[in-house]
Amino acid sequence: MANTSAVYARIDNNLKENAESILNQLGISPSSAIQMLYSQIVLTKRFPLDLRLPSEKPTVIGSMSRTELDSELMKGIQSLKSGKPYTPDEVDTALEREFGI
Repeated sequence: MANTSAVYARIDNNLKENAESILNQLGISPSSAIQMLYSQIVLTKRFPLDLRLPSEKPTVIGSMSRTELDSELMKGIQSLKSGKPYTPDEVDTALEREFGI
């Protein structure tokens, strides 16, 4: 048998069940998933997920002054006029990346 060590972690029951259900569908055991995670950490010398705090909170429209709102709307109009509009998918991707929403 290979030289192995046990890794113990306490996690939420629902999270564990949901994750193991997905892993099972993928044909991956929980031990293999952890082995893959550790292997990626060693190979890339970093955590393999993009973990970061958002640079700032999205602005709530209700808290903006009329001038600030007009300025933000003009950015959108200029984007459309310049021929560089953003698709809904691009907006969703940017919001997810920047703010986690």
